[in-house]
Amino acid sequence: MNNTRFATAIHILTLLAKDSQEWLTSDWIAGSVNVNPVIVRKELINLKKSGLIESRQGKVGGVRIAKNPEQINISEIYESVKNTEVLGKRNQNPNPICNVGKDINKNLGILFGETEDLVSQFLKGKKLSDFTNQFS
Repeated sequence: MNNTRFATAIHILTLLAKDSQEWLTSDWIAGSVNVNPVIVRKELINLKKSGLIESRQGKVGGVRIAKNPEQINISEIYESVKNTEVLGKRNQNPNPICNVGKDINKNLGILFGETEDLVSQFLKGKKLSDFTNQFS
């Protein structure tokens, strides 16, 4: 993943886990992440779809964590925002006449899949609470 989506999502959830009963606004969260609130809102949509946060609208609206941080595997956060494979994208148009080019994407698919499985298994062994406890 060559973007900051995962880092932003875990930052958001760490903030929410630290104040699990508070409703935090996207503007407040954006101040901590130091990004535009629109970026935070996009990630909040994904985190809500994954059941990791809940939201409410209005004057006292905001978001808060929907689960106990001890019940959230880091892999859930990763999966909620993942939009590309760890190793990136495959070549779009390899030469089909070339001995390598004709099968490169098939073989890369296997390699990329195995890598994704390793990353996912590693992150399943990590809890949000463990990550959050690193902060005072």
